[in-house]
Amino acid sequence: MRSIRRGDSGPAVAEIRSILVGLDLLDTASDVFDDAMDGAVRAFQQSRGIGVDGLVGDETWGALDAARWRLGARTLFHSVPDALVGEDVRTLQERLLEMGFDPGRADSIYGPRTARAVAQFQREVGLTSDGSCGPQTMKALRRLGRKVVGGRPQWLREAEAFRQAGTNLVGKTIVIDPGHGGGEDLGVVVPEGPLRWTEADLVFDLAARLEGRLAAAGMRVHLTRGPQPAKAMSGADRAGLANSLGADLLISLHLDGQENSAAHGVATYHYGTGSGLSSTVGERLANLVQREIVVRTGLRDCHIHAKTWELLRLTRMPAVRVDLGYLTSPDDRDRLVNPLFREQLVEAILAAVQRMYYPVEIDVPTGSIDVRQLRAALTNSRT
Repeated sequence: MRSIRRGDSGPAVAEIRSILVGLDLLDTASDVFDDAMDGAVRAFQQSRGIGVDGLVGDETWGALDAARWRLGARTLFHSVPDALVGEDVRTLQERLLEMGFDPGRADSIYGPRTARAVAQFQREVGLTSDGSCGPQTMKALRRLGRKVVGGRPQWLREAEAFRQAGTNLVGKTIVIDPGHGGGEDLGVVVPEGPLRWTEADLVFDLAARLEGRLAAAGMRVHLTRGPQPAKAMSGADRAGLANSLGADLLISLHLDGQENSAAHGVATYHYGTGSGLSSTVGERLANLVQREIVVRTGLRDCHIHAKTWELLRLTRMPAVRVDLGYLTSPDDRDRLVNPLFREQLVEAILAAVQRMYYPVEIDVPTGSIDVRQLRAALTNSRT
């Protein structure tokens, strides 16, 4: 479809605008794509991890269409080959998790695992176990309260898997995702004199450095892209690659940009809905990465945040996205273009990955791991 943009008008604009009003991103309905609607579209894109350009193309429209649904507004069922997708599916998955059933991660996709969890719930309450969520199943869901407290099965399983994995990095698989790249997707671009710094190039350099350090520590490391891929990859593409590799962890590397050049600092994101549902292990990884970077580099602490971006929502392993500073900040940029500073960032992430595999009771203070010893320990273990 042709992208719908500021200045357009008509029925398509009216439909998009009505969805944004329903999401409390706009106050009034109309059929004109004005400045207020442009701001609302950009806010929606940011919240969903879509490229923030104010244009409603295929990806943004798909996310808007999914966001409009509320649980109970339609019958949900497992559809092949095109699964139902929407906020209503995610709400159902969260409710099932709270009640002790296992639809997997709340990814907004009504797949076979969600259908099995619904069927199990239906059997327990005496309904026909067809795996679809219609009026009778909705009535039963509203009638029953939570069955499980103190944690959700998905996150408890993740935490237990890490507890049993042991502290050694050898043999574990990690996917490093350099953001952007491919075609014209360069991310943040900052011209400065004869030089032009791009987010895609800098994060690939960081990823390549991190690949070498993690491999030296014994991990199996995969990058989601090369230095100049032929086409851009979506968050879903990157998550699918990590899932197909059976990765234990995923770390996505980005830089940030802002019209206000005073904006600076590092922020880390993990999967979470903002309403209490969060990947416990993903949140721990985000905390460790954030703290190690702040202590080792002195970058401003912009804290960790829960997001439902595709890359975080669709991965089957703990995953985080790290925005390693603002390329539009003169101070951050001067540091990011320095190879020695990028080595500091790599060492911070390496230390955080090692600490992920330490049980909480034997964890060490932030900034105290000598990452050079990780390679030495690996060398000694092979002699």
